[in-house]
Order: sequence, then C-alpha cells, then structure tokens
Amino acid sequence: MNKIIVFLLISFTPIIANAQNISVKNLTCEYKINPLGIDQPTPALGWQLQSIQQGICQIAYRVLVADDSLLLQKNIGNTWDSKKIEGSESIQVIYKGKPLQSAKKYYWKVMVWDNQKNVSEWSGTAFWQMGLLNETAWNGAKWIGYQQLPDSLKIITGFPDRGPKNLTPVKDTMSLLRKNFSVDKAIKTATMFICGLGQFELSINGKKVGDHFLDPAWTQFDKEAMYVSFDVTGDVSMGNNAIGVMLGNGFQLTPRTRYRKFTNAIGYPKMICRLMIEYADGSVQSIVSDKSWKATRSPITYSSIFGGEDYDARLEQNGWNTSLFDDSSWRQVLEVDGTNHLHSQLSEPIKFFETFSPVKTTRIKDSIHVFDLGQNASGIPSITLKGKRGDTIKIIPAELINSNGTVNQKATGNPYYYLYILKSNSAETWQPRFTYYGFRYLQVEGAVPGGESNIKNLPIVLAVKGLHMRNAAAIVGSFSSSSDLFNKTNDLINWSIKSNLQSVLTDCPHREKLGWLEQVHLMGSSIRYNFDVVNLLKKTVYDMMQSQTATGLIPEIAPEYVKFDWGGEMFRDSPEWGSTGIILPWYLYQWYGEKDLLLKAYPMMKRYIEYLKTKANDHILTQGLGDWYDLGPKDPGVSQLTTRGVTATAIYYYDLGIVSKVADMLGEKLEANEYSLLAKKVKVSFNKAFFHQGTKQYATGSQTSNAMAVYMGLVDPVNKKAVIDNIVKDLRANNNALTAGDIGYRYLLRVLEAAGRSDVIFDMNNRSDVPGYGYQLAKGATALTESWQALSTVSNNHLMLGHLMEWFYSGLAGIRQDEKAVAFKKIIIHPDPVGNISAAKTSYLSPYGLISTAWKKNSHLFELNVEVPANTSATIYLPANKKSTITVNGQTLPNNGNATLSKYEDGRAIIFAGSGIYSFKVQSK
Repeated sequence: MNKIIVFLLISFTPIIANAQNISVKNLTCEYKINPLGIDQPTPALGWQLQSIQQGICQIAYRVLVADDSLLLQKNIGNTWDSKKIEGSESIQVIYKGKPLQSAKKYYWKVMVWDNQKNVSEWSGTAFWQMGLLNETAWNGAKWIGYQQLPDSLKIITGFPDRGPKNLTPVKDTMSLLRKNFSVDKAIKTATMFICGLGQFELSINGKKVGDHFLDPAWTQFDKEAMYVSFDVTGDVSMGNNAIGVMLGNGFQLTPRTRYRKFTNAIGYPKMICRLMIEYADGSVQSIVSDKSWKATRSPITYSSIFGGEDYDARLEQNGWNTSLFDDSSWRQVLEVDGTNHLHSQLSEPIKFFETFSPVKTTRIKDSIHVFDLGQNASGIPSITLKGKRGDTIKIIPAELINSNGTVNQKATGNPYYYLYILKSNSAETWQPRFTYYGFRYLQVEGAVPGGESNIKNLPIVLAVKGLHMRNAAAIVGSFSSSSDLFNKTNDLINWSIKSNLQSVLTDCPHREKLGWLEQVHLMGSSIRYNFDVVNLLKKTVYDMMQSQTATGLIPEIAPEYVKFDWGGEMFRDSPEWGSTGIILPWYLYQWYGEKDLLLKAYPMMKRYIEYLKTKANDHILTQGLGDWYDLGPKDPGVSQLTTRGVTATAIYYYDLGIVSKVADMLGEKLEANEYSLLAKKVKVSFNKAFFHQGTKQYATGSQTSNAMAVYMGLVDPVNKKAVIDNIVKDLRANNNALTAGDIGYRYLLRVLEAAGRSDVIFDMNNRSDVPGYGYQLAKGATALTESWQALSTVSNNHLMLGHLMEWFYSGLAGIRQDEKAVAFKKIIIHPDPVGNISAAKTSYLSPYGLISTAWKKNSHLFELNVEVPANTSATIYLPANKKSTITVNGQTLPNNGNATLSKYEDGRAIIFAGSGIYSFKVQSK
C-alpha cells in the first residue's frame, strides 16, 4: 500500500507543477460571465488562458457541464462532458450536450493542455441560467395593463414629426401594477423574467430590483420584445411579499404634445412576467402576470422619450409596492394584446455612470437659474428641493446656451422639459424614470439655489446633478499619448460614443435617439476597441432583420419606428446605410468569430443584394444621401463634393465581395460565384462611369471619391499608387484640410494608414485652425459635434465622424488584426510614430486576452513594450533598418526564442512573436 501511495504522488506531482504554468480564467457564455436568460439552445462558450511563459498555445481542452454544482465538484458533467478535444479553440466553443431546459441553471468548468506540455487545473466554476425558450415556458403569463389602445388609434409605423393634422388624440395613462404573493418554505433561488413596454421599473417588497434604467431594450415592438432576467433570491422573503411595476411610454407611444421626432402609437404601457421560485425541497412556484393583478394611475402624469416627463409627487401612494398596502381602491388589470415573440435581453442594460455637479450657476432672473455641469452627455437631472406642497418647478436641459444665458434647444428637439410638483414641506429628491436627453446645462424655473435671495418664497434648490447614463458595455480599451490635443480628441469622441451607446447605437441623445445605421459599420471599429459591444451589435443585426421590408430594402434606421419620406426615399434608401445589414455581420465574424450569426443573417444579406440589383442602372446606384455632412460651400447635409453614385456603388461592390465570401463559407458555392461575377461587372461599370484615366482621379476627385475607390478594391492595381498619390496631393494642396464627410472620412483614414501615410493623418488632425476635431475643441465642444464646423444649428453630441479614434489604436499605437485572422488570433503590432508625438500607449482586451502597446522615442532610441495574450501570436513591425541595433527583453535579435526577426522591409524590422510580454529597444546608428 505504501508503494502505491508513493507512486501516485510521483505521478501527479509533474501535472500539478505544470498546472502552475497555465490557468484558465474569464469563462463566458454568450460573451457574458455567469449570465441569466440565455435563450440560445446551444450557447457559445469561451475562456482565456493565462501564463507567465512565452509562446503558449492551447492544443486541447475539456469542458464539463452539470445541472448540479455538487456533481461538478466531483468532476462529473452529467449534462455535457466534452472529453479531451484536440484544438486551439477557446472562443466560440459550441455547447454539444443534452438539450437545455428553460429557466434551469447549469454549472461548468474547463481544463486545457498547451504546446509546452503544461496541463491546467480545472478552472473555477462558472454558470449560466437559461431563459424561457418557448411560449409554454411563460406558464400562462399574459400581457396586462391599465388600459388597452383601440386598434383604430394604433400607428405602428410612425409619421415624421407631428404627423397629419387630423390625428385623433390618444389618452395615455401611466400606470402602476402590483401583486401580492406568499412564501411558506425555504427558498433556493428566485428569478424574475419580465418585459414592460415601452419601459418598466420593477420593485419587490418596496425596493427597486437591480440598477437598470430604461428597460427593456428598444425593438420593433409590434414584432418582438425583449424580456429581462433578474436574480431576486435576496429580494423575496418568507411570508407575504409584493411585486410592483411602474410603466412608461418609451418608444411604444409618443404623446401628441411637446417635441417629438415622430408620431406613433403601438400600444399603451403593458407588462408580462413570470417569477419563478425554486424551493430548497425541489418544488417550483410561479407567479405570473394575469387578471389577478391590480392597477392604478401613476404619479408620472406625462411620459415621452422625446418630450420629457412630469411627476406629481402628491399622487404618490406610500408603500404601494409592499405587501401591507391596501389596494382595494385599485382596479383589476386588463389582459391586453402584445407580441408573443419574446427574446432575452442579452445586450447590456442601460445604467448610470458619471455624476456631474455644477461648475457654474447663472441667475437669469429671480425664479430662473442655469446650471452649467461642464460636460455634454446623455443623461437625466437629479434635483433635491425644499418648498411647499403643490409648488411646481420646471427643468429644461440643453447642450448650448443663448447669448442671454438661457438654454438653447433649437437644434436638439424643442420643447423638452421636466415638471415636478412637490408633495410636502420637507426636502425631496427626484429624477425622471422613463426618458433622457443630451445636455450640459440645466435651466431650473420656479426655484432658487440655496443661499440666494428668495423674496417670493420659492422652493429652494438644495442640490442639482446630471446623471450620465449609457449601455453598460464593459470598457475594454484605453489610449493615451504625448499629444494633449490627441488625448482631448480621444475624449471628445469617447463622450459621443458613450452618449449614444444605448439600447441601439443612436445618432444623438436628444432630437432623434434613433439607430441610424451607417455609423454602426463606419464607427464600429472605434467603438469595439473601447467597449465590449458584441451583444449590442448582434441585437443590431436582429433589429435589421425585423426592419427589412418585403422588397428587401434595409431602411436607414433600425428599429424602423418611423418611415421618413422627406425628399422621396432619400432618407430611407441609402446603400451606405442599408449595407450595414451585410457589413456588420461580416465585421462581427472578423472581430469575434461570429460564424453562427452569418448563417442567420445570410438570408437578409441576399434579399438586400436582390433589392439593390433592382435599383441599379448598368450596375450603378445613385440613390440616397451620399457623403453626408461633407465640407462643401453650402451648409452641411446631402453630399456636396462627391457624386452620390460613387459612394452608393462603391458600397454595393463591397457588399458583393462580402456576400460572396459568406456564401463560400456557408457552402453555397454557386451563389458565391454568382456574387463574384456580379461584383466584376459592377467594377467595370464603376470605372467606366467615374474613373478619369488622364488624371487618375475618380469622379470629382474629392477625398471621398478617391479613398472609397481604393479601399473597396475598385482601382486597378496599375493605377492604385497614382490614385493614392492624388489623395495626398489634394490634401497637401489644401493645407492638409479635410473635406470628407460621414461616409468618406473613415475610408480616407484607412487608405492613408494602409499606404504608410500616417504622417498625412497627423498633419490633417494636429490642428485647430480649420474645421475638424481641434476646431471643435477650440470652440468649447466637450463631445463630438454633428458638423466639422461645430455649428450651433445642429447637434453638438453626435456619434458620426469620430473615425480618428480607430487610427489612434490601429495606426498611432499600432494594434491591428492580421487580415487573415479572426478575433485577433493573429495580431499585427505596427506603431506609427509620426509628427511630434514622442509617446503613445494603448490596450485592448481582445476575445483571447489583453493586447497592449506602449512606445516612446527620442532622437536615437525607440522603445516598444508589447503584451501578446496566450493562445495568440503577433507580427511586430518595428521602425528599424539593418544598421539598427535591436534588443528584446535585454537580448539582441535576430533570434530570441519566442521573438524572431523575419526580415527588414520598408523601414521596418518584421518580428514574429508568440504570446508573452516583450520590451523592444531600437538603437539608431
């Protein structure tokens, strides 16, 4: 027996020792850590490797999944034991076990083997809980509400602005819903699955559940809705309990007063839910929405996503969401109509982040004061007041102020405001629940700041704040440099991203709040370098599927709450916008490995191509907005410098190339060939229509015309250099001033970076004397503005035009993906030390782990620190030549084990490196 024990110790010691060299961390299911509400029957699993060794690659893995955590502790995967699978996959590992059950929790863990004979220990235990996979799983839950909107008043697709003059008014009433229930035995877990339209706030036993804002995510409500899953185990108690739900209009209905971008009426506020309680004895109880619930009017007397919110605190009913409340005066709810296509909200919820206090207060007159919060951002106000019962105050938010100091809403949706009626003589704090705006300034009317003269005995403002809210996507990137202007530019763009990162990628946080699609693919890389938005972008793909018309058109906004008919179809049918339905699924595959989404999106892609074919004349498309907001002689708007046929047809050609690749990946070889042949015809027609052989320019020779032709691969190789040279020549001749707009500017930057002309990008943007980023900063902007000129007549917090951020990461700091790789499995490190920049630093948390670069230089030394995550490799392009002395981690190249010098080319030393942390120094001679 003693010999056996000794043998076992000897046998297992090497494995334990090797396990210390590699570990498995950050287990995700559908990109989320320990998520609730998974409604994918075969979810995608992922993990990251960590090791202090260099050159680590996974060669095999084993996954265990169990429906009991105790079984998993015993290394029993009764739901799925993958056994040892050879392969390097650590993302997009598809579950292949027993069928998963609605609402059930599953526990899992992973172990891996690597290329250096290390074997990890089992990872820590992770879990996911399934959502409700079908209608039956809702256990008979019904849509319920305070009132039902008659079919005769419904407007499913909204009218622009105020709509026809003869519209019948709707009498929407904001409502409270409640339900008592009891618990008489020990609880193991409790989960709430709930959807309230347009928006809801859930409470149990008098306490708000979670920290979300504006749940659920915005969708095409007549076709589908998102439910939200909450772990409420700690909220439900033994004995009597109560559920309370407050409802608001959201995008489901726009009231007929105040400002509105469109007029619709899909339905009055309503809710559906299932509370599932699993007891310690194994039994399950469900409390669902049905006719047993009670309803009454809410203290919210006006609710509009576009117009603001009014709240009469005198109408509050204390304890309405507790079990002791007497609801005998409340009415029985109505069962109302609603979609049965309910899907789990896997995109991150909207939450509150930064809080801004006034940096300046301006008295307009005794009862009107303007508070400057110092930052233009999406959000809501929070105010604390002390006055008399019945006192009314008005809060007007705005981005800008007029010359007399009052707030200016002329370009952002007017009027938008909040009214609050006090309930007592004590201090009261209030903030809106179901609306938001983009603002820097708050104009408070009917009250005075504490400490000021108060002859009229008005309510006293004890505190006022701005609460910034956005999608809670995790921050995954960082950038800084030695340039104060570039750092401020990065912040400028980042605030526009954060302010428009909501349930959809909005264009602006005030007058529209709509998902204009062109910015999704054009600003996509900038956003993905900074935020973990994969689930939000997947939702965007599904939004486009729902919004695609019977003809195959993908409209310019999704969800398409309104059909804009200004200028005919110009604001509905622009290929540069609609092509997001093709480009985004492809980018998600490249960035995250989302092949399953390509399969789901492929029918949409094909239908859109067929639609574009019907609009083409000799393969040329001319409809749409073109290079929106380019810098021309007129006020910004529709393309001025670039023929619309150039941008629309170039995108069409790009679409065909993508769809051909996708078809080939999915095994549709004949379709792939068909799209490839059509692309060749489009290329011929494009060059025939727009290329000038004598000048080597496209169409008008604008920055956008030439750049898009190059980027999309429409330029014949023999002419490519000449066209790029013309781009540079045009910029130099115009004092390096940009003119490209919303569509063209990203492609201008991409082409210049790829051509090794980051020096030109630097010269274009390292200035504040002409319209551009520096110009906006010089004019006082704190978020990216809609126009290059920072005009006060348009939005001053807009998502488009922020494409320079992508160059900060991929060009200046140098983190790129190998074109042949997926999800940054193979990385390119290619820093561009240009101009007077002496240092730059960036990081990106990729699907495989952290990638980081940090470089600095002086007249004779270039230093670069690089981190390459385990299970990946990198090709590093160092600014060096054969006369340079290169060291890595203190040792001289050409060969240093896991960092190998390949060759010198175009002023670069090209080095291949496995995973690890590297410190390079290049000594010039």
